[in-house]
Amino acid sequence: MTGGGSGIGAATARRLLGGGYRVVVTGRSGEKLRAFAAGLGDPEGLVVVPGDAADHVAVRAAVGEALERFGRLDCVVANAGFATFDELGDGDPAGWRDMVLTNVLGPMVLIDAALPALRETKGRIVLVGSVAGHVYSPGNIYGATKWAVTGLAENVRGALIDDGIGVTLVSPGATRTDFFDAMPGGVPDRDYLSADKLGETIVWALTQPEGVDVNTIVIRPTGMFV
Repeated sequence: MTGGGSGIGAATARRLLGGGYRVVVTGRSGEKLRAFAAGLGDPEGLVVVPGDAADHVAVRAAVGEALERFGRLDCVVANAGFATFDELGDGDPAGWRDMVLTNVLGPMVLIDAALPALRETKGRIVLVGSVAGHVYSPGNIYGATKWAVTGLAENVRGALIDDGIGVTLVSPGATRTDFFDAMPGGVPDRDYLSADKLGETIVWALTQPEGVDVNTIVIRPTGMFV
């Protein structure tokens, strides 16, 4: 689980642990990861590995840690992502690089690192996209990165059909997490999904019966149109 120290990733990890899964969680902040683990009582089935989701060396190390500690890898969740909340024409390109690397390169790196182990278990991949990757928003660079994730999910699914690996794109609408902390003007006044609801959805995708491949889930709060 990349980006698992807070928000959707942390909520998903909690649910997986509650269901008997053993979970490796990555994130940039070692302090946040340690606080997350401590808040759960440092369960034996949880391993936290600090690292950048777009750093292929760090991601391969996390996959290796999972295999060393638990002996197998059944699923991966590419969850890490963020937005710079600016647009073409009035934004700061200095911040776009990290966003593009995290949101687009990150899922690619995770899939690449995990594929040998997932082929052995006929496991599952979940990519956390966004409604912004299904609807056009003028000038929205974050949306462009999530369109890339939408395309990546189908490309990967097509490439892995003969391997028996399930690939699911989960595209949430507005979700109340720390995602909006950097947004100018603060958190918008709108309906939100909870991180826990998103975690429930991701776990549902990961726990489908053998031979069932749920491909795309677009999930919004009931009060959200776009």
